[in-house]
Amino acid sequence: MRARVLIRPKQGILDPQGEAVQRALPALGFSGVANVRVGRLVELDIEEAEQLAPMCDKLLANPLVEDYEVQLLDGSG
Repeated sequence: MRARVLIRPKQGILDPQGEAVQRALPALGFSGVANVRVGRLVELDIEEAEQLAPMCDKLLANPLVEDYEVQLLDGSG
């Protein structure tokens, strides 16, 4: 099965990339943007969905400063 893991900084954790994007958007003519958070997306094919949480806790995310969300997709992605 295909899985998608969205990883982003926990609320209250400094996000310098998000702040840089938030400052840059108005300079490019985009207004009304606030609370920008920059994360990363990992997609993988996996045989057992039960492995996803341990994978995230041990390697894909840093549980001290990041939250993650797992989405299970159909086989086509």
